[in-house]
Amino acid sequence: MSRTILLDVSRCVGCGACVVACQDQNDLYPEQGKPALRRIYQVEHDGRDTVIQYFSAGCRHCDDSPCLVGWPTGPIYRDDVTGAVRINRDRCIGCHSCALACPFGVPRYDRDDKMYKCYLCSERVEAGLKPACVKVCPFGALRFEDANAVQDDKERAYLVDILESGLGASRAER
Repeated sequence: MSRTILLDVSRCVGCGACVVACQDQNDLYPEQGKPALRRIYQVEHDGRDTVIQYFSAGCRHCDDSPCLVGWPTGPIYRDDVTGAVRINRDRCIGCHSCALACPFGVPRYDRDDKMYKCYLCSERVEAGLKPACVKVCPFGALRFEDANAVQDDKERAYLVDILESGLGASRAER
């Protein structure tokens, strides 16, 4: 079963709890050359009223991960148990090809120019727990769900929108 971290932007307030939890879980200290794996972005929409939205961004562990293919030493792989996209740092040569391939800019590099990234808190997931970032999210903006169920929910919501808009009404009802 492939699981993914889903972000509900309507619930994210940019508090940063997910960033701190990730740093704590992974012993990441930016002052020691290891930036956080999860970041918070603030986006302002100007219009009649200014609206501010926050986005908690991290590795999506994509089913079709572009970071998985074509690297000289093959350091990136998918964990068979958790579905997480992982890296074998011993095989990383610091070529940055994975960073160039990732459309979300997820891969990070330490002072030794070795890539490191979110591993979906695999030990926690294998023990039946949620990833640290999901566990601490105070407003439920981050959820850890079955990737297929997420797609099913999106399809269902799309169909409901069509039906409510009247596009799904039969000709006799029009």
